[in-house]
Amino acid sequence: MTTPNELRLLPWSGPGDRPCYLSTDDPDGYMSRLADSIEAIQLGTARELLEEASEVLGNQDTSLDEMRCLVTELTRALRDVYRVATSRGHLRAANDLRESAY
Repeated sequence: MTTPNELRLLPWSGPGDRPCYLSTDDPDGYMSRLADSIEAIQLGTARELLEEASEVLGNQDTSLDEMRCLVTELTRALRDVYRVATSRGHLRAANDLRESAY
């Protein structure tokens, strides 16, 4: 049976913004590859938003509405990146436990 440490936190939420987990021993399976792909997109979006934020912060003509929109997008991206980091931390801990058992 899979323990909670071995579950992969997926990069999307379920109903009610509840976390979704994947239980599999196949890191190359369809759902694992889908999660990897979505994580890559989320990290790329965060990188692009950071670049945009640097430009916007350097522009004295940026309106309050533009700043609010950027902060909203940055908040969403930070939430996604935090989920990716949490997921990868759990995966790493599970792999470390597996390796120390041998």
